[in-house]
Amino acid sequence: MAEINPMDNTVKFNSKSDEVEVSTREVLVTVYDALLEKGYNPVNQLVGYLLSGDPAFIPRHNNARSLIRKCERDELMEELVRSYMLNNREANADGSKA
Repeated sequence: MAEINPMDNTVKFNSKSDEVEVSTREVLVTVYDALLEKGYNPVNQLVGYLLSGDPAFIPRHNNARSLIRKCERDELMEELVRSYMLNNREANADGSKA
Protein backbone atom coordinates (compact mmCIF):
# COMPACT_ATOMS: atom_id res chain seq x y z
CA MET A 1 0.00 0.00 0.00
CA ALA A 2 1.32 3.44 -0.99
CA GLU A 3 1.76 6.16 1.58
CA ILE A 4 -0.34 9.31 1.15
CA ASN A 5 1.69 12.47 1.22
CA PRO A 6 -0.17 15.22 3.13
CA MET A 7 1.29 17.75 0.69
CA ASP A 8 -0.76 16.14 -2.11
CA ASN A 9 -4.06 17.24 -0.55
CA THR A 10 -5.79 20.22 -2.07
CA VAL A 11 -6.36 23.09 0.31
CA LYS A 12 -9.44 25.20 -0.25
CA PHE A 13 -9.00 28.94 0.17
CA ASN A 14 -12.04 31.07 0.89
CA SER A 15 -11.23 34.77 0.70
CA LYS A 16 -14.60 35.85 2.11
CA SER A 17 -14.36 33.80 5.29
CA ASP A 18 -12.93 36.70 7.28
CA GLU A 19 -15.43 39.26 6.01
CA VAL A 20 -18.67 39.88 7.80
CA GLU A 21 -21.46 40.30 5.31
CA VAL A 22 -23.07 43.71 5.63
CA SER A 23 -26.53 44.44 4.30
CA THR A 24 -27.04 47.00 1.55
CA ARG A 25 -29.16 49.04 3.95
CA GLU A 26 -26.36 49.11 6.54
CA VAL A 27 -23.86 50.18 3.87
CA LEU A 28 -26.09 53.05 2.75
CA VAL A 29 -26.64 54.24 6.33
CA THR A 30 -22.92 54.07 7.14
CA VAL A 31 -21.95 55.91 3.96
CA TYR A 32 -24.68 58.52 4.50
CA ASP A 33 -23.43 59.16 8.05
CA ALA A 34 -19.80 59.39 6.88
CA LEU A 35 -20.78 61.95 4.24
CA LEU A 36 -22.65 64.03 6.85
CA GLU A 37 -19.70 63.87 9.25
CA LYS A 38 -17.36 65.15 6.54
CA GLY A 39 -19.74 68.01 5.71
CA TYR A 40 -20.94 66.78 2.31
CA ASN A 41 -24.50 66.70 1.01
CA PRO A 42 -25.12 62.93 1.24
CA VAL A 43 -27.88 62.84 -1.35
CA ASN A 44 -25.81 64.66 -3.98
CA GLN A 45 -22.73 62.53 -3.32
CA LEU A 46 -24.66 59.25 -3.44
CA VAL A 47 -26.41 60.26 -6.66
CA GLY A 48 -23.03 61.17 -8.18
CA TYR A 49 -21.63 57.78 -7.20
CA LEU A 50 -24.67 55.82 -8.37
CA LEU A 51 -24.75 57.55 -11.76
CA SER A 52 -21.02 57.48 -12.48
CA GLY A 53 -19.63 54.59 -10.47
CA ASP A 54 -16.74 56.88 -9.50
CA PRO A 55 -15.75 56.09 -5.89
CA ALA A 56 -14.25 59.58 -5.52
CA PHE A 57 -17.77 60.77 -4.61
CA ILE A 58 -17.51 58.76 -1.37
CA PRO A 59 -14.94 59.62 1.33
CA ARG A 60 -12.62 57.10 2.94
CA HIS A 61 -13.89 58.33 6.32
CA ASN A 62 -15.20 55.42 8.45
CA ASN A 63 -14.27 53.05 5.61
CA ALA A 64 -17.27 54.33 3.60
CA ARG A 65 -15.60 54.07 0.19
CA SER A 66 -14.47 50.54 0.78
CA LEU A 67 -17.89 49.51 2.08
CA ILE A 68 -19.90 50.97 -0.79
CA ARG A 69 -17.67 49.29 -3.37
CA LYS A 70 -18.62 45.89 -1.91
CA CYS A 71 -22.17 46.45 -3.19
CA GLU A 72 -23.27 46.54 -6.80
CA ARG A 73 -24.74 49.90 -7.77
CA ASP A 74 -27.96 48.26 -8.94
CA GLU A 75 -28.35 46.64 -5.51
CA LEU A 76 -27.92 50.05 -3.87
CA MET A 77 -30.54 51.55 -6.17
CA GLU A 78 -32.93 48.65 -5.50
CA GLU A 79 -32.62 49.22 -1.76
CA LEU A 80 -33.22 52.96 -2.14
CA VAL A 81 -36.31 52.48 -4.32
CA ARG A 82 -37.67 49.70 -2.08
CA SER A 83 -37.24 51.82 1.05
CA TYR A 84 -38.71 54.91 -0.62
CA MET A 85 -41.75 53.04 -1.88
CA LEU A 86 -42.42 51.29 1.42
CA ASN A 87 -42.22 54.57 3.33
CA ASN A 88 -44.36 56.49 0.85
CA ARG A 89 -47.01 53.81 0.45
CA GLU A 90 -47.49 53.84 4.23
CA ALA A 91 -47.68 57.65 4.23
CA ASN A 92 -50.20 57.67 1.37
CA ALA A 93 -52.36 55.00 3.01
CA ASP A 94 -53.29 57.40 5.78
CA GLY A 95 -54.21 60.22 3.39
CA SER A 96 -51.02 62.28 3.51
CA LYS A 97 -49.07 63.33 0.43
CA ALA A 98 -45.47 62.35 -0.22
